[in-house]
Amino acid sequence: MDFQAGILQDGSPMESLEKQLICPICLEMFSKPVVILPCQHNLCRKCANDVFQAANPYWQSRGSLISGGRFRCPSCRHEVLLDRHGVYGLQRNLLVENIIDIYKQECSSRPLKKGEHPMCKEHEDERINIYCVTCEVPTCSMCKVFGAHKDCEVAPLQTVFQGQKTELNNCISMLVAGNDRIQTIISQLEDSRQSTEENSEAAKRELCARFDALAALLEEKKAELLQRISQKQGDKTAFIQSLICQYKEQLEKSSRLVETAIQAAEETGGAAFLMNAKQLIKTIVEASKGGRLEKIEQGYESMDAFSVSLDHLTEAVCALDFDPAEEDEEYFDGEEEEVEE
Repeated sequence: MDFQAGILQDGSPMESLEKQLICPICLEMFSKPVVILPCQHNLCRKCANDVFQAANPYWQSRGSLISGGRFRCPSCRHEVLLDRHGVYGLQRNLLVENIIDIYKQECSSRPLKKGEHPMCKEHEDERINIYCVTCEVPTCSMCKVFGAHKDCEVAPLQTVFQGQKTELNNCISMLVAGNDRIQTIISQLEDSRQSTEENSEAAKRELCARFDALAALLEEKKAELLQRISQKQGDKTAFIQSLICQYKEQLEKSSRLVETAIQAAEETGGAAFLMNAKQLIKTIVEASKGGRLEKIEQGYESMDAFSVSLDHLTEAVCALDFDPAEEDEEYFDGEEEEVEE
């Protein structure tokens, strides 16, 4: 790298030097520069690794069994071959690193031009170069000697700047760490939500299956009891029908006997009447005394014996609930987790 040529071409050596220390990839000052062999151009290690990863997407990491890879220098397009260590196998340019350190120290100590540095509002020609610790504001030397901060405790501006900058970086790191923890909690909550949905669906399927089985059992039992009622109904109605037939047959015989008796009673001749009257009377008496048919008992048609009480089943169904032991266990687990958090 020809630093002197760049310095001679520009009126400001520091500005020319700064241009020589810019990475061609990120356009920022080099960070941990590496030497890209054999062309001797410099890149930030991160930028070089990004270029290498883009050219070798299947390269894994250091220590892998993959032999290495290649990419082209972004400055001169020279092809660079790397071993299995990748970018970390390249040699660091310590000279450039030392130059960057010296440059940063020089920039922090050299005076700034008017207009590049905040000026005091009370003393327009004075730069703000000290920090009032008492009032916690930046100020100028004239304010400390003659102005509003003459009785206050002051400190070098750069010291306070570095301290607060370090504190701000620590706060940023703390926020980033907190964000990482929050993201972890969010991921855990999302997993818990998904598991809850899956477990709920499984519990619903199991509950529906059990109720379907119970409903099928009730339907089977109902069919069995209906069959028994139908069987008893058939037996009783068949017996009653047989009695109806017997009584109808007896009624028919009795009706014919009445007709015969009426015809005999209308006979006017005594001899003719007496020839058949005695036997007819005897037949009527025997018919009225004998041949009594069977009767059904009182309440024979009742089917109260087949009444089923479902009150206990109704109470049992109404009392159906989930196992309280499991709910209590889940509740106490939640309390323990809250305490731990």
